[in-house]
Amino acid sequence: MTGTAPAPFTADDYRTRMERAARAAADAGLAGLLVAPGPDLVWLTGYAPTAETERLTLLVLVPGRDPVLVVPALEAPDAAKASGAPGLTLRDWTDGKDPYAATAALLDASGRFGISDNAWAMHLLALQRALPGTSYASLTDALPMLRAVKDAAELRLLAAAGAAADAAFEEIRKVRFGGRRESEVGADLAGLLRRFGHSQVDFTIVASGPNGANPHHEVGDRLIEDGDMVVLDFGGLKDGYGSDTSRTVHVGEPTEEERRVHDLVREAQEAGFRAVRPGVACQEVDRAARAVIADAGYGEYFIHRTGHGIGVTTHEPPYMIEGEEQPLVPGMCFSVEPGVYLPGRFGVRIEDIVTVTEDGGRRLNDTTRELVMVD
Repeated sequence: MTGTAPAPFTADDYRTRMERAARAAADAGLAGLLVAPGPDLVWLTGYAPTAETERLTLLVLVPGRDPVLVVPALEAPDAAKASGAPGLTLRDWTDGKDPYAATAALLDASGRFGISDNAWAMHLLALQRALPGTSYASLTDALPMLRAVKDAAELRLLAAAGAAADAAFEEIRKVRFGGRRESEVGADLAGLLRRFGHSQVDFTIVASGPNGANPHHEVGDRLIEDGDMVVLDFGGLKDGYGSDTSRTVHVGEPTEEERRVHDLVREAQEAGFRAVRPGVACQEVDRAARAVIADAGYGEYFIHRTGHGIGVTTHEPPYMIEGEEQPLVPGMCFSVEPGVYLPGRFGVRIEDIVTVTEDGGRRLNDTTRELVMVD
């Protein structure tokens, strides 16, 4: 897939994100946010350390103060090159010094802080020893919607990632399935995602025949046979933003039951999509898709949530699941992916990434949702 490279995010973009995150922390009653290397740090600063090590790297966001990135001295030059660095104060520390004391000096000694989920336990425990009066909450619990609402530039990147995944599907449907191993088709899929611009392939599920009844089967050594349903679920990162799509194909002509189940899942996926609009609770998307499958008598075979958010990771909040009352907001992006899984027989899943618009939803995947026959 060709085209001009997307414009990089600017220092002002990252500065705005950090300011937004600090305000969200204050609104949530937190004294600040502590962000370790991982997707949150990339989203907030553009900085992705080349390797996660035992040395402490931590972004400190405190409402009303300038952001500070505590970073090992030997990594400070790389941190200073990050796109968001102009909006930061770098505070480096050298081996033999105590980075937790340096960090503690930036924090309210009795405050409650949000901390990124992937922070190392050794770092959090050391901070607690340095500041025994502090307490902590994971960012997923404290600020689950921090990255959920995408701006226009992020939406363009997600749409481009979705289009690249669609291009991969259009090519994979042309290859031979019958007589080949799932792992071989999975390798084809991974190669296609990279060919169409993905820098990272997160998963290539190729679940044939009875393996299709396992939603997370991925790939195995099973030989795909004529008459198999094959669930394809694949995605990764393109220009830093995720793709994730599922289509179910059939090797040769399907049976009447296989067509019926596929049509049912397609109807459920359409119902979930049509439930998307601002102000609707996330759980209503799940309910809409699930009702179609339950009414047809297959409710016990729909065994996972209807969807998950996507952005700088392929799975993140919000989740389309019963009990999630978070209202949908324009700019949110998430999957709508109902499925039916018949143990020992076959499975069907159809998945699109959907973004919430001002008056409904827009799909970021546009390949056919009809049952595709392959050789």
